[in-house]
Amino acid sequence: MIGKIISHYKVIEKLGEGGMGEVYLAEDLKLERKVAIKFLPQHLTKDKDNVERFIREAKAAAALNHPNIITIYEIGEFEGQIYIAMEYIEGQTLGQIIRTGPLSFEQATEFAIAIADALSLAHRKGIFHRDVKPDNVMVASEDYAQVSRHIKLLDFGLVKFKRLSKLTVTGLTVGTLAYMSPEQTTGQIVDHRTDIFSLGAVFYEMLTGFPPFIGEYDAAVLYSLVNEEPLSLSQQRAGVPEDLERIVSKALAKDPDQRYQNMGELLVDLADYQFKPQTLAEKAGPEKKSIAV
Repeated sequence: MIGKIISHYKVIEKLGEGGMGEVYLAEDLKLERKVAIKFLPQHLTKDKDNVERFIREAKAAAALNHPNIITIYEIGEFEGQIYIAMEYIEGQTLGQIIRTGPLSFEQATEFAIAIADALSLAHRKGIFHRDVKPDNVMVASEDYAQVSRHIKLLDFGLVKFKRLSKLTVTGLTVGTLAYMSPEQTTGQIVDHRTDIFSLGAVFYEMLTGFPPFIGEYDAAVLYSLVNEEPLSLSQQRAGVPEDLERIVSKALAKDPDQRYQNMGELLVDLADYQFKPQTLAEKAGPEKKSIAV
């Protein structure tokens, strides 16, 4: 694939691959910019469901115009393979960053707000992501004026539209178990609140360095998700503000009716915490820490 011309994109190098695609860096020969091209693997094009899921990802992301959601440029076909051409983000995934240690309270909150704002737009358009996890969030290395602009939400491959909200689970391979809501793991009807739970799990991991539900095997993670409460933030890290403890706990409520009922409610609480006098004092203090990408 390296060196080939696909539409008006010249493939430069392979960036990575996953279960639903291989991703390449390419040059847009018309606009002279870098793009990422994601191919549905050829062996999967024989499966109608995989093709529909791949196309659904492109359509869902393309319908969402938001600074924290990846921009889709084109969907096409090349030598029997379907591809999506999208915005190229130079940086690291949030998962890669967390593996070096937890984020500061300030930065984790700013990133959570950016992700929540992106998901809020999706939900208002009747789109549920259903695979919110650190590896589906890119943190760009550009020196943006606003830290939140670093964040880009990726991979709408598991998206469901409001009118099609039943999730079919086959061997628990749909979604990423550690971040799935309890109702998602059991194949129940899901709505936008499943993304709220997943974002709560990501926020917990940003603050502690560990996902809230862990286990040596999938079965152990599943049991913990459904039956156990995670260790509190304060048990995992000293000095966690009570407001963050409360916000994360509410987002991770096992009963959807006990969670935040929409991203707007979560955003209000995050903003209230962010602009409290003690939080502003923490930002100005000598202990402030930020990540480098």
